[in-house]
Amino acid sequence: MSQRNSLVNAIQNLIEAILHALGHHNPKKRTGHQHVVPYEEGWAVRREGNKRITSKHRKQSTAIRKAKTLAKRYKADVIIHRESGGIRDRISYSD
Repeated sequence: MSQRNSLVNAIQNLIEAILHALGHHNPKKRTGHQHVVPYEEGWAVRREGNKRITSKHRKQSTAIRKAKTLAKRYKADVIIHRESGGIRDRISYSD
C-alpha cells in the first residue's frame, strides 16, 4: 500500500507542477491580491476573499500606497476600485 501512496503522491505533485507552469492557481490557496475600496467616509484596503478590512484611510492615494506594499510582499495584484465600486485599475507585482 505504501508504494501505491507514493505513486499517487508523485502523480499529484506532477499535476500540480504542470498546472502551476500553465499559470493555473490552486483553488485552495488564498491569494494576496489587495483591493482598494470605498469605505465609510474614506477608503480601505481589503485582502481578496476577506470580509474584514486590513486598513482604513482618509485618502485613496494613501490606501493605494499601503495596498502596493502588501501586494509586493505577497507577489500579488492591487485592484483599485472607483467610488461607484467598479474597477479603475489593476497593478501586478507577481513574478
